[in-house]
Amino acid sequence: MTPETVITLGQRTLEVSALLSAPLLGAMLIVGLVVGLFQAATQINEQTLSFVPKLIVAVLVIVAGGGWMIEILTDFTERLYRSIPTLIG
Repeated sequence: MTPETVITLGQRTLEVSALLSAPLLGAMLIVGLVVGLFQAATQINEQTLSFVPKLIVAVLVIVAGGGWMIEILTDFTERLYRSIPTLIG
């Protein structure tokens, strides 16, 4: 296994992990910003007010995009397993 192969494999792994986490983190960032603005405008500093909407949005994003996320992860894993003989030898 050459250093270039290891770097390429690590790069692909990071790309897939960023691709899978981006929708979830983006949605939670937007909700956190909206809730933060609401809390600043109303001066309500309740911790659960920011946690519960983020949790609900996270569940909705996983339900809506879960199939796509599983498909991306499965394709990456299959390609990785199929490339094991070429990586070793």
